[in-house]
Amino acid sequence: METKDVLRNLRERHHLTQDQMAERVMVSRQAVSRWENGETQPNPDTLKLLSREFNVSINTLLGSPRQLVCQCCGMPLSEDELISKEADGSFNEDYCKWCYADGTYTYNDMDDLIDVCVGHMVNEEISEEHARAYLKQMLPGLDYWKRYEELSDDGQYAALKKQLIEEINGLSVEGLPKVERLNALVGKYVNLEYRLPSGMRVKFLDDQTTYLGNQLKSESDGDRCFGVLANKDFIMVCTYEKDGANPELVLYRKRQAHTST
Repeated sequence: METKDVLRNLRERHHLTQDQMAERVMVSRQAVSRWENGETQPNPDTLKLLSREFNVSINTLLGSPRQLVCQCCGMPLSEDELISKEADGSFNEDYCKWCYADGTYTYNDMDDLIDVCVGHMVNEEISEEHARAYLKQMLPGLDYWKRYEELSDDGQYAALKKQLIEEINGLSVEGLPKVERLNALVGKYVNLEYRLPSGMRVKFLDDQTTYLGNQLKSESDGDRCFGVLANKDFIMVCTYEKDGANPELVLYRKRQAHTST
């Protein structure tokens, strides 16, 4: 799809006139008309504004001329919802949401990343051995790992993970196994709906935010799993059955000392 078609579809999908579109991105109606006729394209600053205003990557606005691939894990970024964002909400088209969240790289150990990726790759055609061999060969060629010394945060995110694990294990939740690892999890895929004592149903997470968490088999109820989720502000523990059925909130706790991390 060409840029002119992308912009027209974007405007129509949001039920905007050309005048309204122009007002949203601070240009004239004539500029919008020229975009949609293919006479001109938005300049770089306007593309950034369009991207943030309508939650669409610049690559998509330009008709997807680049085949985006996460430069940490190698996952194809075939949809905008897979692409990471900076702390200010702008897209970072070099990474997926699982590897880069709100301006922070979530993996500082390649072996940890391989362990996570292997679990998603193994199937009837790909063995664990082949998946690991492929990742060990492919990952070092990606930009993040080639520039790790330059891009890393000197272990700050790893320290946050360690502190969260200690705090979760210190809660002594009955039936919850010892937590050994926290992985990056996007809210959309773990945002379960819980019934409160009042009967109200609520969700606690933001679908677009990347959290740290894990799933563990309950030690006291073989039919249920524990889900732990956290970030610098809170810790949440829940239980549920297969595929997230019948979720129950065990605790949701604000962290009091996160500023020291």
